[in-house]
Amino acid sequence: MRPLSRLLLAATTFSLVGGLALPASGSGVATVYPEVETPALYDDDAGGNANGDDPAIWVDPSDSDDSVVIGTAKKAGLFVYDLDGRQLQHLPAPAAPGPDDEPGRFNNVDVVYGFGGRDLAVVSDRGRDQLRIYAISDGHLTDVTDPSAPYVFSADQQQVNDAETAYGLTTWKDSTGTYALVSRRHKTSIGLVRLVAEAGGTVSYQLVRTLSLPASFTLPNGQSWAPCMEPDELAQVEGMVVDQEKDVLYAAQEDVGIWRMSADLTGTPVLVDKVKEYGVPGTYDPATEECTPGADPGYGGTHLTADAEGLTIYYREDGKGYLLASSQGDSTFAAYRREGANAYLGQFRISEKDGVDGAEHSDGSTVLNVPLGDFDEGLFVAHDGEGTPAEPDREITGFKLVSWGDIADQLDLDVDTDGWDPRD
Repeated sequence: MRPLSRLLLAATTFSLVGGLALPASGSGVATVYPEVETPALYDDDAGGNANGDDPAIWVDPSDSDDSVVIGTAKKAGLFVYDLDGRQLQHLPAPAAPGPDDEPGRFNNVDVVYGFGGRDLAVVSDRGRDQLRIYAISDGHLTDVTDPSAPYVFSADQQQVNDAETAYGLTTWKDSTGTYALVSRRHKTSIGLVRLVAEAGGTVSYQLVRTLSLPASFTLPNGQSWAPCMEPDELAQVEGMVVDQEKDVLYAAQEDVGIWRMSADLTGTPVLVDKVKEYGVPGTYDPATEECTPGADPGYGGTHLTADAEGLTIYYREDGKGYLLASSQGDSTFAAYRREGANAYLGQFRISEKDGVDGAEHSDGSTVLNVPLGDFDEGLFVAHDGEGTPAEPDREITGFKLVSWGDIADQLDLDVDTDGWDPRD
């Protein structure tokens, strides 16, 4: 996510596709409410520079009540929560290797089941340009990253300090191995990284190949367009998810839209949906560090307000289900069909109720169809980028837990608790 002051101004209205009936709210955006919120994280020295970003869910194999939510908090590392939102564990990010170097900064996290007989949490360390890998046992995380694990993209520490480092992350398993798909900050590239078991129980990794998404686009009027960015920056990807049954990667290029491609990064990516700001020219002002938008030529989408962010998949049987995307610019979430051409299905927001805050400017999110404790119809977890009550000069973030059944009811979607098991 970039600071909101640098975003292009967003359109404020959108239409639904194919005559779909409006959800319950008159605005065309349904409203759901969180049942649980995690403790506030504060992004200042007093709060340990904790800034929430991306969640993952680990399913306990013996008792779903003991499943946990794992959340990244940038310089503060990882936090582990139970299903009531209580903090169980805090794992700090690594210190800077030298006085002029960047410390660890955890951006995205995902869970791998059954890697060499262990479950793993895999994290992108944006500050160190590495992956950090944690073994999970009984909901407790232990760092098993190989001490000699390489940089993901950089050639040396100087390049790491330039901050074009590992950014977004999701994981994927197929018959050839276990992988992380990792995007690069300020670039359009995505890397396929294979996890490698090392002697002594540690885990390392190897970069297999990279794919670069377009940085500029030819509009229907023949003009070339690129999102307005700071000099030397390109339209980066953060939110990603792999359809584990179809070996398909979805990647959210923040100022462009959602791409679909082969998870092994071969073949040609397809742009599934565009942000509303797609095609809008912008002029960057170095004095204000803001982009001033020009006239909208009308080539953008109607569902996503930049940035396009967290992606996650709700699985149903027979290859069906839903792709969910964070529309960060208007603090909503868009739902698409998992199957076919990913038709749009509707929009929802997470709002405050009974003293539990909603979710604003959400980065990462995750969903599971399996019953988890009191969330017997499945669980959706979203990052909240603007916690309340607001405190002067303190950025407050956290994570919100929402029943999938509530989302399904509002958008007329299905609940299928038997359609998929992440451990299979």
